[in-house]
Amino acid sequence: MANPEVPVGTQAVDRAATLLIEILESNTPPLLSHLARSNDLPKSTTSRLLGALERQGLIARDRSGAYLPGNVVTRFARQSNRELELTKRMHEVLESLAKKTGETANLAVPGNGHVEMIDQVDGKYLLGATNWIGANVPYHCSSLGKVLLAYGAVKIPSGRLERRAKASITSRTRLLSELEDVRRNGFAVIKNELEEGLVAIAAPIRERDGSVVGAISISGPTPRIPDNQFATLGALIISEIALSQQKAGAA
Repeated sequence: MANPEVPVGTQAVDRAATLLIEILESNTPPLLSHLARSNDLPKSTTSRLLGALERQGLIARDRSGAYLPGNVVTRFARQSNRELELTKRMHEVLESLAKKTGETANLAVPGNGHVEMIDQVDGKYLLGATNWIGANVPYHCSSLGKVLLAYGAVKIPSGRLERRAKASITSRTRLLSELEDVRRNGFAVIKNELEEGLVAIAAPIRERDGSVVGAISISGPTPRIPDNQFATLGALIISEIALSQQKAGAA
């Protein structure tokens, strides 16, 4: 017979979530006794629920046994803050690139298995304008993703490389060779690799220690961005990022 004091199914999830929220919103780290009392739960039940949250890294305990946000939560909060700060720093770069080229400019950071687009400024053209924010874009067939892969911000995903368009790279050997080109040139290019008729050029954003934390791209249809413009546009992105960082350093 089931113990009526042991929550099961959605009840257990609801109670664990309530405990987690209380811990996150508490001004001072709460003790087990306080959490049990405030949620009208037996201490044994509260202890089991908190133990599950702790094993998953959602909460932790300090020296007194009080409960704090765990490393999973704090890591997520730090990452969100970094993304917000990066967006603020680089939005002017996107605006400048969109104005100078007429094409869409994007800012991206490493995501969970795919490129995470966090900001975009549209160019002046309607043709080729796409809202990439929230789109599931694989690393290996995007210019932003190639930059992140080339400079070690992320690792090449395991498993088969997806073919998203006719020119998508599906060979790991060829991808590794292309990443060497990215490092040598300082920018990445795709043409018909993510979508038919789409060209994109991207360059890295570095922190002061040299680590790459994101990338910026410009993209548009193949008729407007011919092959002989790739190097010029790559150099433009690099220079715009460098200028922004120089201004930030001087401020």
